[in-house]
Amino acid sequence: MIMKHNLIHKPFGLLLLCLLSLWSCETAVEQDNSPENLGGHEVAVALQAVVQKEIQPYIEGSGLIFSNTEARLSFKIGGIIQQVFVEEGQSVRKGQLLAKLDLTEINAQVTQAQNGVEKAERDLLRVERLYEDDAATLENVQDLRTALNLAQESYRIASFNQKYAEIRATTAGKIIKKLMNEGELIGPGQPVFYMIDNGADQWKVEIGLADKDWVKVNEGDQASIRLDAYPDKEFNGKIIRLAQGADPTNGTYKVEIQVRPGGVRFAAGLYAEATIQPKEKVTYPVIPIEALVEGHGKSGYVFVPDGTSKVKKIPVEIAMILDKELAISKGLENVSKVITSGSGYLTHYSNIKIIKDAPEQSIGTTPAGEVSLGR
Repeated sequence: MIMKHNLIHKPFGLLLLCLLSLWSCETAVEQDNSPENLGGHEVAVALQAVVQKEIQPYIEGSGLIFSNTEARLSFKIGGIIQQVFVEEGQSVRKGQLLAKLDLTEINAQVTQAQNGVEKAERDLLRVERLYEDDAATLENVQDLRTALNLAQESYRIASFNQKYAEIRATTAGKIIKKLMNEGELIGPGQPVFYMIDNGADQWKVEIGLADKDWVKVNEGDQASIRLDAYPDKEFNGKIIRLAQGADPTNGTYKVEIQVRPGGVRFAAGLYAEATIQPKEKVTYPVIPIEALVEGHGKSGYVFVPDGTSKVKKIPVEIAMILDKELAISKGLENVSKVITSGSGYLTHYSNIKIIKDAPEQSIGTTPAGEVSLGR
């Protein structure tokens, strides 16, 4: 009886399996796997209008702090250093004697030149008297007058060298480096001291800008300065000089900025970063920062509605970061609205449902204080 029951039901089971297989194959053929339908359910999104705003762009550069009156002090002539009166780090006043040479040789040269003048004067006087008595020619008189002029000029040179056989401070400041010591033999013009003026209005920073940034700045533009030595403090600055040619070593254009210490201590060589805000304003399309997806450096993407229930993903380039917005330099030329809320859930083939549509806006103005410095 058991064997008969199995024989009856096996053909029925096989028939059922065949029907199920045919049904599943038919369903697979009828299913639409096109990319346009891969979005699944609708994504709720909010739209924000692209606003054209006038913005003061910022330009950044870096350099080293230096003093406007840096000086390498030296003797005009060579000789033996007799005495040095100051040490490194010492503050000096204008006109203070810093060092002098041994004057033995120099004084001898002055005396020799002075004696030469006296002799030339005597020779000229004697020949002039002879000329009056017709005992000398006019040529003799003229030659001795020339010799007297040469002797007087030699005396002037020796006296001048005697005066500059010492070094005096050209301005009030500080001795940063002493390069020579007493008893050393020094040549003409060889530096002995490196000195800076430490006045509050003497500190500068020089930065190099690319040509596209150099043309945007002008003398008088304000700048903010940050130093690694004072990470929590910001200093005010102003452009005082623009180079009229490129630096041949790196191709950048030098910009000199005067920095106000604001009561803190500066030193030559401090590393500084400068942020310049040109007076000229530029109009940029501005979008909320949450509209950006897949941002990398100054590039990223935004989603925009295509006029139907679909979206488009377009690349953009960021000009600068504002407080909670992005100024876009490229990519939004013909775009009036972007997707903000819900943009993180979108793909190229998503269907959207608009839950908030902001009205289009006209050109606005972003105050200078609203611009972030990108710190």
